[in-house]
Amino acid sequence: MNRAELADFLRRGRARLAPSDVGLTPGSRRRTPGLRREEVAQLAGMSVDYYTRMEQSRGPRPSRQMLTALARALRLSDVEQDHLFHLAGEEPPRRETTSAHVRPGLLLILDRLHDSPAQVVNDCGEVLAQNTMAKALVGDVMSRPRRERNFTRRFFLDPTARTLFPPEDHAGHARTHVATLRSVAAARPDDPEPAALVAELLASSEEFARLWDEHEVSRRNRATKRFIHPLVGLLELDCEVMISHSHHHLLVVHSARPGTEAYERLQLLRVVGLQDMTPTNP
Repeated sequence: MNRAELADFLRRGRARLAPSDVGLTPGSRRRTPGLRREEVAQLAGMSVDYYTRMEQSRGPRPSRQMLTALARALRLSDVEQDHLFHLAGEEPPRRETTSAHVRPGLLLILDRLHDSPAQVVNDCGEVLAQNTMAKALVGDVMSRPRRERNFTRRFFLDPTARTLFPPEDHAGHARTHVATLRSVAAARPDDPEPAALVAELLASSEEFARLWDEHEVSRRNRATKRFIHPLVGLLELDCEVMISHSHHHLLVVHSARPGTEAYERLQLLRVVGLQDMTPTNP
């Protein structure tokens, strides 16, 4: 691990970003350009002290998960992310499988969607990035352990995940999850990620196994989805899915037409934000 080079690379990566580049408000006047250390730590989901020690060449060797979070927070390109891993003494992630690294351009679009819940997910159902509105709608998924960020796994193995949706919609969601995962697994037979997820769910969920036997295939497309929010109530939202083919990533955006009740509730959600969501949201 090259601590000095790693520290310099992190400092320079932080200095080149403005708060608006990552969806933050500038706040008070800044003495130096770029993000503050506490802002990078917040975006990466680590303590300020841990990140500060890394920039001062005295931190411990970061884990692969931490390096991925730093690459996302600093909006690094694929080449820059590989360089970050090399400086930390780690092999970069393999590109032929689904990558957890979200391209800076896709993150930039996500940051600009201030009034619509939006998430970047991979085609196996793992959430890779969220904007503030998405956290307000479905909870801060990125704060959970990586295993719990996959909404297909959680839908079948965690009963609380279904409380986001009206009970009468559960069967449709279950069928869509299974049909989509079957399509992904068939398209990438040599990729261990979808195969492992299928094997786990077949062994752990009778509902999943029953639907799997029906051999339906689908993909995530435009749809209308209903969400139950503890503060603003029922929201019926239009769901748009935009595909990034390079790493099997999807940008999922939820919106409502102006003048509708759902639009008014979405505006209210933007105001209330994340308050009271941490203890109650699945």
